[in-house]
Amino acid sequence: MAMAVAHHRESSSGSSINKHLDAGKYVRYTSEQVEALERVYAECPKPSSLRRQQLIRECSILSNIEPRQIKVWFQNRRCREKQRKESSRLQTVNRKLSAMNKLLMEENDRLQKQVSQLVCENGYMRQQLHTASAATTDASGDSVVTTPQHSLRDANNPAGLLSVAEETLAEFLSKATGTAVDWVQMPGMKPGPDSVGIFAISQSCSGVAARACGLVSLEPTKIAEILKDRPSWFRDCRSLEVFTMFPTGNGGTIELIYTQTYAPTTLAPARDFWTLRYTTTLDNGSFVVCERSLSGSGAGPNPASASQFVRGAMLPSGYLIRPCEGGGSIVHIVDHLNLEAWSVPEVLRPLYESSKVVAQRMTIAALRYIRQIAEETSGEVVYSLGRQPAVLRTFSQRLIRGFNDAVNGFNDDGWSLVNCDGADDVIIAVNSTKNLTSTSNHANSLALLGGVLCAKASMLLQNVPPAVLVRFLREHRSEWADFNVDAYSAASMKAGSYAYPGMRPTRFTGGQIIMPLGHTIEQEELLEVVRLEGHSLTQEDAFASRDIHLLQICSGVDENAIGACSELVFAPIDEMFPDDAPLLPSGFRIIPLDSKTGDSKDTLNTHRTLDLTSSLEVGSTTSNAAGELTTFHNTRSVLTIAFQFPFDNSLQENVANMARQYVRSVISSVQRVAMAISPSGLSPYHVGGELLRPDSLGGDSLLKHLWHHQDAILCCSLKSMPVFIFANQAGLDMLETTLVALQDISLDKIFDESGWKTLCADFAKLMNQGFAYLPAGICMSTMGRHVSYEQAIAWKVVAAEENSVHCLAFSFVNWSFV
Repeated sequence: MAMAVAHHRESSSGSSINKHLDAGKYVRYTSEQVEALERVYAECPKPSSLRRQQLIRECSILSNIEPRQIKVWFQNRRCREKQRKESSRLQTVNRKLSAMNKLLMEENDRLQKQVSQLVCENGYMRQQLHTASAATTDASGDSVVTTPQHSLRDANNPAGLLSVAEETLAEFLSKATGTAVDWVQMPGMKPGPDSVGIFAISQSCSGVAARACGLVSLEPTKIAEILKDRPSWFRDCRSLEVFTMFPTGNGGTIELIYTQTYAPTTLAPARDFWTLRYTTTLDNGSFVVCERSLSGSGAGPNPASASQFVRGAMLPSGYLIRPCEGGGSIVHIVDHLNLEAWSVPEVLRPLYESSKVVAQRMTIAALRYIRQIAEETSGEVVYSLGRQPAVLRTFSQRLIRGFNDAVNGFNDDGWSLVNCDGADDVIIAVNSTKNLTSTSNHANSLALLGGVLCAKASMLLQNVPPAVLVRFLREHRSEWADFNVDAYSAASMKAGSYAYPGMRPTRFTGGQIIMPLGHTIEQEELLEVVRLEGHSLTQEDAFASRDIHLLQICSGVDENAIGACSELVFAPIDEMFPDDAPLLPSGFRIIPLDSKTGDSKDTLNTHRTLDLTSSLEVGSTTSNAAGELTTFHNTRSVLTIAFQFPFDNSLQENVANMARQYVRSVISSVQRVAMAISPSGLSPYHVGGELLRPDSLGGDSLLKHLWHHQDAILCCSLKSMPVFIFANQAGLDMLETTLVALQDISLDKIFDESGWKTLCADFAKLMNQGFAYLPAGICMSTMGRHVSYEQAIAWKVVAAEENSVHCLAFSFVNWSFV
């Protein structure tokens, strides 16, 4: 019996122990207990031992649970949360990869069709078909903008416009997903899951066209809303106005739109467009916004400014937005333009005939912008100094738009030229109506000032990598900025008259500190605050900080971004600059002048040093990081400089003179820097042809090559009666004179009447853009013999020490005695 009791006790004890152990392994919580634990987890996912004990004391429904069990619950809860997040992330990645795979497969199918189409055509028939197609395309292009059914006169005829809209939709879709245009991969932009998207440019089509497609984690309607607001993302867009809008029977809308775009440089006029925009939904659920030009003489809201614009044509273009399973969209973008290249100087025409320029400035910018918005919406973009991404985007846009406004100087914005007779290398414009007031209590106002003065100029650079030059200008401000006559403090001739940042006399020590604000997802654009260290020149401010702050945007510093322009734009700001602070942007823009074909052949060394002293000794070749010799091909670019200065009415003339001299000094410094970083070491001037070989050496060898150049090269003074001061051997032979007798020959004596009139007519352009072409003609030697030439090129030669035009130079190409 005793044994039985003992056995019973032992069994009971074992059962109790096992029950206790089982309870320790797993506890079944009630819904009320789980809810209480979840509330604590939301506040503190990893509570301490004391916090867990406190929880048991304060929450009666948890009193029967051991602290160790609660610790296990929190461990399991954190593990489940981590697994859930990882699973969600993997699902998102899988959806993106599936969508990108679908996009790549579609692109592969399109390329296969294009290959099959090309293989089926033999060389001779392709030549004939291309000629016929070009003629047909030109004719159809003319019909697009001139036939009655595509005219603005049909604005009150919805049925006619709907027909045009459906035709535009069909043509756009054939470009976006088909082979209506011979697309070739954008140089330097490789497609793939890790890239921003797939980019292509046109080949042998009417006008210039670019195409992009990519995956964006936004809904189709949101993407369409962003892209339709072109001024918000296309910084070359000055304005967009919808004049007529009406719904269509299929649920879409048709709009008649007038758009104005800025000119990128002072050497070219701006563009405007009259277009029809059609927004609709396809049967497969895709969202489409397509657009094309209409004919018409309408000049927009302000006909008085029409003279400053050249009417451009938009061939069927737009956006195809397809929703993806699980969220996000696949976006196809097509921009197809005819920018009327005939309206700009010949040297700038590659800008208006290059599909790469259209791709970089419009197509890629659109895709990057919506991807940027998507990244910011997801909270993945981090910015410093407590600024929201939308606010920083607004500052970036205001800087570039303000710079574009200064470069273009539209009359209807209040700008007017001052003493512009074409003989000055720096253009001065004044705006007495520019609003520089701020509604913020922390911002200073310029409402009492007379207005804003802008000094601007453009110059041609030869063989200077734009990205390297902009990096140098950004990192070595002391090499080009005249701190003793600061651009902003010198604008006010009365110390302390106004409280605008940087307007009091200040002497800078030359130091600068760059503080990053934010950057785009690919870091192709940087927004930053620059602090210039300095001290006051007046005793009353001797103990106050006189540091000046600049809000600055820098882009195009990557040489691999082929076709993109490089910019450095900045404006003085208050140290605690508010969101509505007034800005007067100034800066530099360098645009590569790539030819229409063969652009990808020009490659530049990406390891160029930014040390000016070590850059002075450069030749025709430069060693890269691997120690290999890299040959530099000749490249051209146009540099536009614009500086804005506030002024008082009584000091306008003084500020104008100061601004002119200041910008000249900046030009001189930039020229010196450009020559130093130029791989060939040649002058940064380009006169439409290779005056000197890229492999020419400096010193005596360079002068010897110039002296024996096959074309006749002559230089003349800029006096009231220009006389020749230099000629090479070919020039002396052409004029049949000597170096001694050369200085007795005036410029007007060698040209016939027709040639002299042409030179006089082009003189303003010569002084403005730096050079001018003269057509084939006849000139006279000192012996009365007639000399024919195929072409003459005139350009101005600047004296760096005096910051002024030293003389004019002429090159007579393929001359011979008649």
